[in-house]
Amino acid sequence: MSTFGDDLIQSLNEALAHAKGKGPAIVHAPVTPRKVRKQAKLTQAQMAPLMGMSLSGYRKWEQGTRQVSGPAATLLRIIEKEPEAVRRALLSS
Repeated sequence: MSTFGDDLIQSLNEALAHAKGKGPAIVHAPVTPRKVRKQAKLTQAQMAPLMGMSLSGYRKWEQGTRQVSGPAATLLRIIEKEPEAVRRALLSS
């Protein structure tokens, strides 16, 4: 079987195990961009570049017209815990 086929079977088995309440699935609590931004004491104009996006795109997250997912949600969690670390990392590049 192809690698894709093997990966597909594995992911379906993991999904089934998760549905049965078993397996290694990790479920993260939803992250709220506005809450993270306010906690970090940032404006929307300051937060958007930290997220690597336009101000209008960031505003859509806060307005609920776009959903945060994947790496963006992870970055928001990091900003929530260590905003200065993110600033240092971005300023050094």
